[in-house]
Amino acid sequence: MGGGRIITGKLSGGQRLDKALAEASGLSRERVKALIGEGAVSVAGEAVAQASGKAPDGAEFAIAVPPAAEAAARAQDIPLEVVFEDEHLIVVDKPAGLVVHPAAGNPDGTLVNALLHHCAGQLSGIGGVARPGIVHRIDKDTSGLLVVAKSTAAHEGLAKQFADHSLERAYLAVVNGRPNPREGTIDEKIGRSDANRKKMAVLPKDSSRGKQAVTRYKVLQMMADCALVECRLETGRTHQIRVHLASIGHALLGDPVYGSASSRLRPILKNLGFRRQALHAAVLGFVHPVTGDRLRFESDLPKDMKELIDETVHSNR
Repeated sequence: MGGGRIITGKLSGGQRLDKALAEASGLSRERVKALIGEGAVSVAGEAVAQASGKAPDGAEFAIAVPPAAEAAARAQDIPLEVVFEDEHLIVVDKPAGLVVHPAAGNPDGTLVNALLHHCAGQLSGIGGVARPGIVHRIDKDTSGLLVVAKSTAAHEGLAKQFADHSLERAYLAVVNGRPNPREGTIDEKIGRSDANRKKMAVLPKDSSRGKQAVTRYKVLQMMADCALVECRLETGRTHQIRVHLASIGHALLGDPVYGSASSRLRPILKNLGFRRQALHAAVLGFVHPVTGDRLRFESDLPKDMKELIDETVHSNR
């Protein structure tokens, strides 16, 4: 765990003090407010008592940032496939079966636990806590690419890109049936199912609940009673691809919640022991929130999905 540090610089006037300090220091506005409350911020040599005042133009400031507190989750030596890493962020290729964040039922053994071990001493303290900044998640049984922030600046920059949907994200899925048309756009609102609150569902467009979701799909390969489909997200809702494809009659193979399979495919899934949704986060592209570089990563289909495709192709001969 790193020690404390002093951030110094000059302010640009004409805006609220907390906003000016956040822009000049690289800290979040909420973090600046918290540090002002702790008496850790001075402007022009005077301690700052209020965050809401006006920033004096050109005034020198100093912020005493204490050492980051230990994260609540514990570090665990869990192997990670690291695709890219620098001082600000890390991109990993998550295997199916690994939960992203500790929660009830999964208190440890998660990606966060693995990152706390892998990034020990490198986390700058997001919100004052030495923790990885999770800006997006993929389901436990979905494999593929995930970016995680290591610094406050990266966390805020990535969160903004996810909020404005400016990232490139492409998933590969093996779906039941053969979609017709072979490509299209699913623009349907998603929210909690009335029948089962643990599930998501497509809701009527005039519903006051749920959020609008848009998925573009394209068939890449037709097989026996199924197809390999590329999905690109314009939004990022819970279970979006799984719910959208199921809503048009092409649920993901192996999906225990929304899935279904033809009588020809069920024995294949059983023989392979394939018990997860056939979904892989294959492409992730974004602008590095600190350097401004455009980054793009691709991940090959994992072994279990390749075997599933091979078996369905073989069964059609």
